[in-house]
Amino acid sequence: QLQACGGGLVQAGGSLRLSCAASGHTSYTMGWFRQAAGKEREFVSVNTWIGNRTEYADSVKGRFTISRDNAKNTVYLQMNSLKLEDTAVYYCAATYRYSSNTYYYTVEGSYDYWGQGTQVTVSS
Repeated sequence: QLQACGGGLVQAGGSLRLSCAASGHTSYTMGWFRQAAGKEREFVSVNTWIGNRTEYADSVKGRFTISRDNAKNTVYLQMNSLKLEDTAVYYCAATYRYSSNTYYYTVEGSYDYWGQGTQVTVSS
């Protein structure tokens, strides 16, 4: 089970940190996706269990940072310099599948477990 939290309302340029705690899951690769109103869900970032590799969508590179605390089975998404277009419901996802190609984890179908989503709203 994945529990995401940390969303909220923030002004443009501000910061938020999302967290996703996993119960019953260990040794997983964790990803973040988001879905804005009227749009399809899109990849945001991933942190792989093996190799601790990270990948980011071009739209968030340099502003978002993914990290994990294995002792707490928790993955974080630090979001800085937030923009209006970052407004969306953010979902965390987990998988035990392994791929040497990090791009594999940018696809929704590569994940087996999903959290309930947390709303992030960026205002002007």
